[in-house]
Amino acid sequence: MISDNAKKGVERTPNKSLMYALGLTDEEISRPLIGVVSSHNEIVPGHMHLDKIAEAVKAGVRLAGGTPIMFPAIAVCDGIAMGHIGMKYSLVTRDLIADSTEAMVIAHQFDGLVMIPNCDKNVPGLLMAAARLNIPTIFCSGGPMLAGHLKDGRRTCLSHMFEAVGAYHAGTLDEAGVDEYTKNACPSCGSCSGMYTANSMNCLCEAIGMALPGNGTIPAPYSARLRLAKEAGMQIMKLVEKDIKPRDIMTPEAFDNAETVDMALGCSTNTMLHLPAIAHETGLTISLDKSNEISSRTPNLCHLAPAGDTFMEDLDLAGGVYAVMKELTKKNLLDLNVMTVTGKTMGENLASVQNLNPEVIRTIDNPFSQSGGIAVLKGNLAPDGSVVKQSAVAAEMMVHEGPARVFDSEEDAITAIYNKKINPGDVVIIRYEGPKGGPGMREMLNPTSAIVGMGLGSSVALITDGRFSGATRGAAIGHVSPEAASGGNIALVQEGDIISIDIPNCKLEMKVSDEELAARRAKWTEPEPRIKTGYAARYAKLVTSADKGAVLA
Repeated sequence: MISDNAKKGVERTPNKSLMYALGLTDEEISRPLIGVVSSHNEIVPGHMHLDKIAEAVKAGVRLAGGTPIMFPAIAVCDGIAMGHIGMKYSLVTRDLIADSTEAMVIAHQFDGLVMIPNCDKNVPGLLMAAARLNIPTIFCSGGPMLAGHLKDGRRTCLSHMFEAVGAYHAGTLDEAGVDEYTKNACPSCGSCSGMYTANSMNCLCEAIGMALPGNGTIPAPYSARLRLAKEAGMQIMKLVEKDIKPRDIMTPEAFDNAETVDMALGCSTNTMLHLPAIAHETGLTISLDKSNEISSRTPNLCHLAPAGDTFMEDLDLAGGVYAVMKELTKKNLLDLNVMTVTGKTMGENLASVQNLNPEVIRTIDNPFSQSGGIAVLKGNLAPDGSVVKQSAVAAEMMVHEGPARVFDSEEDAITAIYNKKINPGDVVIIRYEGPKGGPGMREMLNPTSAIVGMGLGSSVALITDGRFSGATRGAAIGHVSPEAASGGNIALVQEGDIISIDIPNCKLEMKVSDEELAARRAKWTEPEPRIKTGYAARYAKLVTSADKGAVLA
């Protein structure tokens, strides 16, 4: 056992004496030591109940003959951090989570790990740690929030809440209406109820083989979530016994499966940051170009919020992630020979699965679209790529040309939108918000929601070197690379330049000649860092571009 390094032999009796100090018995110390990485805290709604999930995991570990030992991982609530300096400290936690988990696991020599994440950067951060450490590991998330209900019977969610603010500024919703959304949009614990980033990543844990079926979709308040946690605790002992490790599971074929499911589900554009970063920890490289290749052959089968009016609880009742995967097998779009944490291949896992609701999960012959939910756009505005959730774009905005309205920060853009200075046809450019320039690549949910809430969602586009919440809908194009702070062409856009967007053909262009761009570049100077001290300043010096997954160099 790995843990023998810290507990076996006379030379390790000092170490063992400290295990006695923990109250562990000889019997407990002799068993495999399983690290239970709990992301429980009291500020993130998706994590407020993870103490109970952790206790269920620990019960499962004990039932199967192991000794569970819990330690924490941090997590940020992107919704609470949204719209102010706090959002600069969201993406950066992904690397803090990976690094701190690595330190704890190596320092204490665990034999296996059960990761208990739930929210946006917490899931990929722990997946990065799992890939880096490469000891037997299983994921058990906290599960999604239930959808809210308004007085008239309509269901609602966090994305509606943000759009309600835009409607208020447009004069189409009064304070009482905003208050009703405020008190009903987020009715329970769990990760927010649409196919936002947290739920996207928890679903992809199943698709890539690192979690048991139901991980991404069983609602957080359901007792089935506690049973799943106990099963995960028991299953880690089998993985330790068989020495099945993350890199045995997270192979190139498994990443292809994950991207295929990503496209079918219509996941958050943030997956285009996180999957390359996780792959990087396994020694693999995922290119944005391959993402378009996978999207081109993968039908989009789901329109969960914000793309449609169904929610995670509906996906769960329809059969969950595995039911989506079962549809994809009908056209041989998945590699079924990959290993999973069940100890079986993906093909064995899917053998008896059925799609229980073809209105929630469209059949492979009746998709929402023939291509996937995400597209990567390139052109002189984004030579290294940009990303859009095309499944959430209005049909009339799939091809668009309009004048650039240029802002060097999110705050300046949101002020202009609320003051009704943005007109139909405009293309809002928000720059210097990338991984380096932000720093931290803030999500632009406030401006995109304001655009939709003010009735401009089918006539105004937004382009940024920052990123978007999974709750974003509309012609919102992010991850523009190279970013402005690195001298990317987005830094050279001027007010009134004509911007051309062609999502079906994956093009993003500014109609400015090469000669004019060269003249503008000669005058451009690198801006002063916005944050000069602390972790964010160090992060800005080390972070790579969005098309590389914003990993640290």
